[in-house]
Amino acid sequence: MRRSHVTTVSLLVALALAACTNAKDVLEPSAITPPATSTPSTPATQGAVPAPSPADPATTITSAPATATTPVTPAQSAAILSKTRLQIAPIVGASVEAATPLTAELQTRARQRGITLAGSADQTATHVLKGYFSAMSEGKDTTVIYVWDVYDPAGNRLHRINGQLKAPSVNGGDSWKAVSPATMQAIADQTIDQFAAWLGGKAG
Repeated sequence: MRRSHVTTVSLLVALALAACTNAKDVLEPSAITPPATSTPSTPATQGAVPAPSPADPATTITSAPATATTPVTPAQSAAILSKTRLQIAPIVGASVEAATPLTAELQTRARQRGITLAGSADQTATHVLKGYFSAMSEGKDTTVIYVWDVYDPAGNRLHRINGQLKAPSVNGGDSWKAVSPATMQAIADQTIDQFAAWLGGKAG
């Protein structure tokens, strides 16, 4: 009975020592495997503009110089006008008495500028000129308002000329009856001159 008790005590002591050894292993710092050291990742700089290196020379952005428009020479302008065949469409809005001197002066002025006139049935016209007119009398004066549209043979509008001319009323009339032939002739001259200036300027 005593031997059995001694044996039991010996076993308990052995178990206690074994438990102490395991606890020591757990508490021993060297027994704990340190976590793997990872290099902290550098945050991405997506979208950031890299700073220029001090060694790099400064970059200068130079814009290309504006291309100067070459002035059109008189010879170039004359060459363009000589190739033009202008067709004048019936005038809209003006009376027959006012449109007659206008149309006659348009033809005269066009020839003076070297522009060839094309008839209404001419299929070789390069430009068609259509005019729209109105007249307003106020007091002793009458103002003629006009708009000219320039078309190509296909009917595409290329340019617009507009203006107005105020002149003393004549014949004691009102509206178109008060417009003198000289007023319509002056409008014709201005129209052809502006048309020629636009057409000649296209060479540049």
